[in-house]
Amino acid sequence: MKRLFILFLIALLNSTILWAGPIKTIRFAVEATYPPFEYIDASGQIKGFDIDLAYALCARIKATCTFTHQTFNSLITSLNLGKFDAIISAISITQERLQKVSFTTPYYEPSACLVAAIGQASNIVGKKIGVQQGTTMEKYINEKYGNQVSIKTYASIQEAFLDLISGRVNFIITDLPIAQTWLKKDNHDKHYGIIGKPIIDPLYFGVGYGIAVRKDDIELLNALNKALAEIKADGTYHTLVKKYF
Repeated sequence: MKRLFILFLIALLNSTILWAGPIKTIRFAVEATYPPFEYIDASGQIKGFDIDLAYALCARIKATCTFTHQTFNSLITSLNLGKFDAIISAISITQERLQKVSFTTPYYEPSACLVAAIGQASNIVGKKIGVQQGTTMEKYINEKYGNQVSIKTYASIQEAFLDLISGRVNFIITDLPIAQTWLKKDNHDKHYGIIGKPIIDPLYFGVGYGIAVRKDDIELLNALNKALAEIKADGTYHTLVKKYF
């Protein structure tokens, strides 16, 4: 009888693990200084393309979304420590990151670019380059030009842009949509511009942006992928793209 009772408890435990129930809340981590993907508006609310996308996905999953601002280079560590359930923060799917987390199917294909004062020659050799910490652009500029340029890293891309204005750096390397959004703000495009062609390199910039989850969170990964496919099929995703880009 005792043996049967133990077997019953094991079976009950296994069934509890296999059936975790519906996903009720998804705690997203973002680095909210990266417009138009995520930013903090005048009222202190986190807004942006990624945020609207997350709300659309949560509506399909029938879950509540919450968002917490976190520095970019600590996002994956915090996710794996269980502080959040997912990262939606213009984060590229790369082989290096896939060793630490799982990603949904891509939802946006980015390219990088250089921003500098209008009239600045495109040759960056010997120049000071600003880049956000923990990004694929930081890895790219270090490995491609590390011995030929002076690299300054920043916790947020907005800090890098401030140093560009003050003349502390000659170039900023960032995602193209971020550069375009910044140039449209406060007449920055009168004095600064995108220098040269967009930089496309899948080896460094991955295959697109994805939503990151812990490797063992298969249920959430599947739910997000299903919801993402649905909003792409019914036009919701394309409506969001038109709104922000």
